[in-house]
Amino acid sequence: MKLKMLLFALLLTGLNLHSQDYFPQNDGVKSKNSNYTVFENARIHVDPNTIIENGMFAVKDGKITAVGKTINIPSNSVRIDLAGKEVYPSFIDIYSEFGIAKPSRLSGNSNQAQYEASREGYYWNDHIRPETNAVEHLNFNMDEAAKLHKNGFGVVNTHMADGIIRGTGVLLALTPEVTAGDRILAGRSAQYLSFEKSVQSRQSYPTSIMGAMALLRQSYLDADWYSKGNSQNKDLALEALNRNKNLVQIFKTTNLLDALRADKIANEFGVNYVILGSGHEYERIEEVKKSNATFIIPLNFPDVYDVQDPFMASYVNLQDMKRWNQAPANLKMLAENNVPFVITAYNLKDEKKFRENLLLAIEFGLDKKAALAALTTVPAKTIGQENKLGVLKEGAWANFLVTSGDVFDKESVIYENWVQGKRSILENLNTVDLAGNYDLKVSGNTYSLKITGKPTAPKTEVKQGDKKIESKITYSDGWMNLLLTSPDSTKKEFTRLVARVQPKAKSITGKAIQHNGQETTFTAVRTSDVEDKKQPSKNVRDVVKVTFPNMAYGFDAQPKQENILFKNATVWTNTNEGILENTDVLIANGKISWVGKGLNAGNARVIDATGKHLTSGIIDEHTHIAASAINEAGHNSTAEVAMEDVVDPTDINIYRNLAGGVTAVQLLHGSANPIGGRSAILKLKWGAPAEGMIFKEAPKFIKFALGENVKQSNRSNANRFPQSRMGVEQVFLDYFSRARNYEQEKKNNKNFRRDLEMETLVEILNGERYVTSHSYVQSEINMLMKVAEQFDFRINTFTHILEGYKVADKMKEHGVGASTFSDWWAYKYEVNDAIPYNAAILHEAGVTVAINSDDSEMSRRLNQEAAKSMKYGGITEEEAWKFVTLNPAKLMHIDQYVGSVEAGKHADVVLWSGHPLSVYSNAEKTLVEGVVYFDLDRDEKLREEMAKQKNLLTTQMLEAKNGGAPSKPVSPKEEQHIHCNTLEIH
Repeated sequence: MKLKMLLFALLLTGLNLHSQDYFPQNDGVKSKNSNYTVFENARIHVDPNTIIENGMFAVKDGKITAVGKTINIPSNSVRIDLAGKEVYPSFIDIYSEFGIAKPSRLSGNSNQAQYEASREGYYWNDHIRPETNAVEHLNFNMDEAAKLHKNGFGVVNTHMADGIIRGTGVLLALTPEVTAGDRILAGRSAQYLSFEKSVQSRQSYPTSIMGAMALLRQSYLDADWYSKGNSQNKDLALEALNRNKNLVQIFKTTNLLDALRADKIANEFGVNYVILGSGHEYERIEEVKKSNATFIIPLNFPDVYDVQDPFMASYVNLQDMKRWNQAPANLKMLAENNVPFVITAYNLKDEKKFRENLLLAIEFGLDKKAALAALTTVPAKTIGQENKLGVLKEGAWANFLVTSGDVFDKESVIYENWVQGKRSILENLNTVDLAGNYDLKVSGNTYSLKITGKPTAPKTEVKQGDKKIESKITYSDGWMNLLLTSPDSTKKEFTRLVARVQPKAKSITGKAIQHNGQETTFTAVRTSDVEDKKQPSKNVRDVVKVTFPNMAYGFDAQPKQENILFKNATVWTNTNEGILENTDVLIANGKISWVGKGLNAGNARVIDATGKHLTSGIIDEHTHIAASAINEAGHNSTAEVAMEDVVDPTDINIYRNLAGGVTAVQLLHGSANPIGGRSAILKLKWGAPAEGMIFKEAPKFIKFALGENVKQSNRSNANRFPQSRMGVEQVFLDYFSRARNYEQEKKNNKNFRRDLEMETLVEILNGERYVTSHSYVQSEINMLMKVAEQFDFRINTFTHILEGYKVADKMKEHGVGASTFSDWWAYKYEVNDAIPYNAAILHEAGVTVAINSDDSEMSRRLNQEAAKSMKYGGITEEEAWKFVTLNPAKLMHIDQYVGSVEAGKHADVVLWSGHPLSVYSNAEKTLVEGVVYFDLDRDEKLREEMAKQKNLLTTQMLEAKNGGAPSKPVSPKEEQHIHCNTLEIH
């Protein structure tokens, strides 16, 4: 047992002890090979920036002992001549699942939700698994290693791909014919993380990306608290997490937004993640650069779409077409912007695609030195092995490739891949490179012979004068076979030329076997090298411009603030001044500078608004656009999750909302649970990064929910508490009681455990975070107001509130506002009593009323929704307009910044073609903080430009497919409409 423990400890420390050094030998006398192997006359790439011409190096015990132009050659040396060959360090892949079987999903009833952890002695969430050690699950497969050898890899960093915190990886040399222990370079090489749940548990939480982010935050906080000896219980997972914190941290993501979200977590906790990217980093290169993270880049470029059928081609969206066009240039753009990156073969279903796509990236502008660094020195440095791997210098592992020429040349061949001084033969090293121009003489005829292509797969071009002669060449084991047709085209006769080719020979002589079996001789005298005229690759295409966002209607460059003077508009001020005719509005430095008549433009751009209406921007109090997730449904309270974590700045609904005059929204969590997640109040800045859309001055909000959704009336497999409306009340009472206790503990105990969920609830109790609650029926509306009053706070807004008209007086007394639909009713049971007069009745009772959308289609027509209140209830046009501008601003406590047209407020304004409440009016210009994010004239020009771009990309796709590129069929995508009860976004 002690011996086994010693062996395992040695594996973990990565010591290179060989089994024969200390194992007893009971099967006879064994001798140890103490010879050196010396490689001579090679072009040696010591590292990406250092080349030794006609150099030499020595190898002993798996390591390089000397390298240089000349070295001392020990007497006990085996010498290998590599004249005409090149030597490179073997490649390193630091993101791999090699040799580790992913656990199978649990069997049984997968519809039955699990809310508690299934393991004792570990963290409360099964998806946090830092105790996993990949070295304990390693099963080396030589066939799989051979595939990696062919692509030049000598070392992989592999791991158990399961869970959010996945435990430690193992750095593994792909060495043939040695024991498993000898292959292990580091038994705890890195800690791996992701946003993906473990397949070994059905524990429900988290169900969303924002839940995964919250769970990571809580895990880090708990690990720190645990490390200080504060826990009364032993937690093996937290112990492992603390043990792993000084390792390299590698984070798997599947898209660019998630990569930036991982970096957000890293910044919050002072962690440096190495991020597995998506290949689309070029779309947000400045944000990627600011992350200061090293990116691991897969080479799984998108396949071309089959756009032969024009009808089906119309279903391919511009973003997907652009990504196909631009993806091969990603590495070039990363290198040009000094973003550190490494290259991985991960996620390639066909290993042959690796080299093909790598060469394609080089054709698209990736510098060869940068490519070599990304496969050698950068991954070695990233994993803490810079002096041992990725270079050919004294003391480094003898991991190297022997090639026929430039490893990034399409015609080059990797002959051998040596790992730890052990040889893997991929092609015959003695293959002679026949490439060149020859004078060929056979049977009284003289030809010009041109041989090109790889040494292992040569190609020929034979001419007699200007006449092309059909030919075919093969080469194997030093023998050349060349088949020539007769120069007399009337005769279908062939001559076969056979010769043994000597290395460095200036001529080739051999047998010429005629069609009739007679033998003569032939001579091919080499006259010159083949001229290197590289033809443009059929795969390379003009790369279209990256836009912000990189999709339909994107900006060529991020738009800038402008100083603008709107002249002679009808201005809806939303102030005591009411609607002003023939009035000027001056926008300067992102603010409304002045409202009046006859204003001086100064250096401002002048827009004639005669006959047009200018208003403040529409504000949607309840929306689910611009999000990558809506519900975290894993618990009945998820106050720790934040919608700010999942803002999606590429959602086309942002642009559509701007086209409808919307400038600000409250992005709410869904209604899957009584206590939902924290809100995000956004400015709709199309093209800006997610962080740039946050309304910086806005206060904190959270979403609560009541009714059918939270008690899961429509879910057949529901088993989570609560299951009834009275159970919903108990959730609130329980959690707020716990929050009060938490607050007291925080005051009395300096070593308290920080709980993100409880801290959010304490903010509510202390009036530091406002509550917007999804609601329908009067009984629950009353209930929640009473619960709030019991804990001495107030509900800020009831949203939906379709039975609000029944309790308007009580809402007024409580001080809560209403954000409702204009005329939705009867779409489910608890809405049966809804009436379109709801907004007017609440307004007449003195409640602050807003009209919201909760729907991406309705949100861009909120001006028309507001107008319905004039029909249903006789609301004046000015008050109706406030329902979608000033009133939602008041409900969101941002009315000091937006919601009216008056000096000093943010320049979030809309110029309408006519009356803003008319179905016939269009938003001509929509500004946010003085930036024109929507312009109707620009929109028309963009549509023309997008049509041209799609035509160009369609032509490129057709050419690529006809050129033999693998293609995939077009699958029409149905746009998903997101609402409160949407559990997953596809």
